Amino acid sequence: MSTILAFAGSNSSTSINHQLVTYLTTQLQQTSFELFKLSDMDLIVYSEDEQRDNGFPSSINQIYKHIQAADGLLISVNEHNSNPSAFFKNVLDWLSRLDRKFLEGKKVFLLSASIGARGGIGALEVVEKLIPRFGGEVSVTYSFPSFKENFSIEETKISNDEIKKEILEKLYQFEASLK
Repeated sequence: MSTILAFAGSNSSTSINHQLVTYLTTQLQQTSFELFKLSDMDLIVYSEDEQRDNGFPSSINQIYKHIQAADGLLISVNEHNSNPSAFFKNVLDWLSRLDRKFLEGKKVFLLSASIGARGGIGALEVVEKLIPRFGGEVSVTYSFPSFKENFSIEETKISNDEIKKEILEKLYQFEASLK
């Protein structure tokens, strides 16, 4: 059975992207998963000086090991000013310094979610272009719009039936691609 590493690119304790990823892991049918919370990572901003003087943070080594052990990744990126958050970019910077091809051979279901109607599409497009540079293959994407109107936080589920159908079709397509 394939294993998916699922996480959001956010450091917010109330991340809607993490809520979406968490929900989607409950819908997996053909794979096992590991849910990772990047917001639990203690991570300094990347710089060559920091790397030279102190090496790699243990949290970067930890996420790297989890990525290497997974067959595929389910990543939901948050958006700040039409780009991925500085936090997520920092995670990518550290990982790419540890191993430039840290995603080699990994398939990725890349998502974004936001409270706006565009669903974080700007951040999704930026990260979709970055992933192949690190050796990964974006096999499926989905932009989840108007999160507060289409997701029930109280019930931890997608409340819009059309969106639920669309995203679950993408999820199952992703699972099938891992075989």
